[in-house]
Amino acid sequence: MDGTPKPGEKPLRQSERREQILLELRLRPHVRISEMADRFGVSTETVRRDMDRLSEDGLIERAHGGATANRSYPDYHQRSRDRLEEREAIGRSAADLVQPGDSVMIDSGSTTVQLARFLALAETPCTVVTNSLTVAMTMGQSAAAEVILCPGDYLPSEAAVVGTDTIEYLARHCVDRCMIGASGVTQDGITEAVRGFAAVKRAMLAGSEASHLLVDNGKFGHCGLSQVGRLADLSSIVTDSVPDPDMTGALDAGGVDLVIAE
Repeated sequence: MDGTPKPGEKPLRQSERREQILLELRLRPHVRISEMADRFGVSTETVRRDMDRLSEDGLIERAHGGATANRSYPDYHQRSRDRLEEREAIGRSAADLVQPGDSVMIDSGSTTVQLARFLALAETPCTVVTNSLTVAMTMGQSAAAEVILCPGDYLPSEAAVVGTDTIEYLARHCVDRCMIGASGVTQDGITEAVRGFAAVKRAMLAGSEASHLLVDNGKFGHCGLSQVGRLADLSSIVTDSVPDPDMTGALDAGGVDLVIAE
């Protein structure tokens, strides 16, 4: 296949091809590069680049000769019902780290929503850049906050946007601090299980002077699908109780402050 469109057919744009790949993976667990190349009338190398980019953005998993859908993970609404008291305490403590006038990136998650809630209640003057519709709506209740919602592909299960547009938009900003969650934290670093979220978190870490991870103690020792970054990429971890000695030692070695929420 030489990448030339079939006679009379208008070639799909890059974004349209990638949307079709994502749509196909919602209908079945695996698609092949050769199959998509035939359908789009482009070269296999073009589809391979499309899949590689979708994989980098955390939207699919690359497999031999093609791609598979990401593994399932409890959605935002399911997670928001678990360990509510712990997440409220973490959100309250994390809100104290935000100084008046700060610019802050906040990613999507059940704990970061609690942070947004306490920032709004405190009427902390700040500028918030977020990929979460729930965080945006929560912060929007504060007259002191300026809220900037990222563009991107809407992920209904998380009420958030992800994808290439989101990453590129975040890359154009530099903020005082970011506040992110994670599916798991080990001595090797931070991981994420929700499709598309790892790339968003990496972009937020890259664009922030200080970075704070908000996780309950149950996340320590667990490993998600996609790597977000190293412990040393963080300024602090805000959690509800002290992790085990090995984890505490790794945080000390990485220069990461441990903030225990009361």
